[in-house]
Amino acid sequence: MTDEQQAVVDLPAETFLVVTAGAGAGKTHTMVRRVARLLAEEDLRVHEVLVLSFARSAVRELRERLGATGQAGRLVPVRTFDSWALDLLMEFDGDREWHREPFDDRIAAAVARIRTGAADERLADIRHLVVDEAQDLVGVRLELVRAVIEHSDCDFTVVGDAAQSIYGFQIEDPEERARGADACFRWLRSRFGDELTELELTRNFRARTDEARTALPFGPELRESAEAAHSGSGGRYESLRTSLMGALYLGELSDDLVRRELRETPGTTAILCRTNGEALLASGLLAGGEVPHRVQRTVQERVAPAWLAGLFRQHTGTVLTRAAYEALTDTLALPRHHDPDVVWGLLVRSAGDRGRRSVDMDRLRRLVAEKRLPDEITAQPPSALVVSTFHRAKGLEFDQVVVIDPGPLREGEDTPEDEEARLLYVAMTRPRDDLRWTDPLRTWNVRRDGRAGRYARFGRQKWQRFGLEIGGEDVHPTDPAGTVGFRAGVEELQERMMSEVAPGDPVVLERLTQTAVEDGMSPPYLIIRRDLPIGVVSEAFRRSMFRVLGGRKVYQPKSYPRYLFDVRIDAIETVTGSVASGSIAGIGDRGMWLAPRLTGLSLFRYDGKSDDA
Repeated sequence: MTDEQQAVVDLPAETFLVVTAGAGAGKTHTMVRRVARLLAEEDLRVHEVLVLSFARSAVRELRERLGATGQAGRLVPVRTFDSWALDLLMEFDGDREWHREPFDDRIAAAVARIRTGAADERLADIRHLVVDEAQDLVGVRLELVRAVIEHSDCDFTVVGDAAQSIYGFQIEDPEERARGADACFRWLRSRFGDELTELELTRNFRARTDEARTALPFGPELRESAEAAHSGSGGRYESLRTSLMGALYLGELSDDLVRRELRETPGTTAILCRTNGEALLASGLLAGGEVPHRVQRTVQERVAPAWLAGLFRQHTGTVLTRAAYEALTDTLALPRHHDPDVVWGLLVRSAGDRGRRSVDMDRLRRLVAEKRLPDEITAQPPSALVVSTFHRAKGLEFDQVVVIDPGPLREGEDTPEDEEARLLYVAMTRPRDDLRWTDPLRTWNVRRDGRAGRYARFGRQKWQRFGLEIGGEDVHPTDPAGTVGFRAGVEELQERMMSEVAPGDPVVLERLTQTAVEDGMSPPYLIIRRDLPIGVVSEAFRRSMFRVLGGRKVYQPKSYPRYLFDVRIDAIETVTGSVASGSIAGIGDRGMWLAPRLTGLSLFRYDGKSDDA
């Protein structure tokens, strides 16, 4: 511990504390040590401490490190703001399908319940609140923290760095957006005044080379401009970008030599992009060169792993004991990064009986359906190469980072200059060793379609459409593959998805019918891997396809592409659907099975066009 860190750890529990922690300053280590000391020396019990963080990656890391401090640390509730709000709502109105409602609406509903006093009994237990990444608290999430502090009368440790505030885009009002970078800290200073203690962590522990420290000198200036609460036009973005251009140039992602280097580079590498459209384009270039990688998902995407479907298939009882679980571990095909003992602890913690000696299988199924599984279970598997947006890389670190040049600021941009500078700063402070850059991708024909809410490929003519973003909600979830759209042996198909289909595998979407019969939807599409159909697209995808193609009301076959290429498997996941459909198909009466999860910025091929075209 540095003297700065020790000062944070040693403060009494009855402190209103704000900690400014720069990039790589060891804030997680410090927070863990502080919570451990509060439990050991300040007479706080585990249920009286609540830790909230913005990112699931941070939540997982905090849980793991707290668990290493002992039994008490292992039991401290550590949650994202979204998941904690959802739990609060489920406690008061468990019959309502909250998991289907937008995240912001759920948090707003939780705030409303706190404000009316409905949650006073639960909040009364909170004596110390720990908040991570406070600079990203804007809108309803900031209101949630304010409501918890005001209605629980708790002490707190709030940690953040205004220089890394990058979620201003969630605020529509330009003036409020400029103030949003420091909104949480400003409210705390106004609310608690002289009672507030402010400390700072300044030493960087992440960057091990001068190259990795390239962006660090910009931190104080970016922090100061954020605290000044104005959008600014001081050229900070261009100065930061110029420093990026001074780093080592990688070469173009379409170059075979560059792709070979990425395949062979030891350690972990991230390719960071300004937008999700660029990330999908970069992923397509890497896939074309057979470079293994994964695309970083959003904070909200919670993917139930494939082995859960196997657990429900093999164990038909309503209660799972430790002995029964251990008898199944050899056949569950747990990923290598999942320790069976740790997984058991997670299952018991989230779906255990009162004594936490067994798992309630009905409760576990409900958690899968409501997307409320522990973050450690739904985390993406490790990968040596990750493609991510700047936003999704927040809180992560890698041995090498390649930043795709976001280019100079363009006139008419909605994002203020200082916010763009902070965003680039976040990307450039992710590496431990190497910071590199590469040329902007060719995105003249790729942009977000407002009607569909997705990225699409456009042509030079206004009516031309050549591709559409494919995502996690685009596979039909209600019935198992082989029962809708095409007929196949469902049980055999489930086994093949488990044993043969892998992340990164290419798939083709093929138009299933000549016409679309439902209003406002495209025709259905088969999902085909190596000539084997493994699913059909969802209604959400078909509505998006209809909208991006102009909302045609005349359903001619040529209105919709015959095939969609450049689509890949993101994961094989466990999904919940119709209990009756699963039972009829012969795969159990739990309504749970495997389904492919897709990713990619697809390429259309219309009727009559050759493969080359």
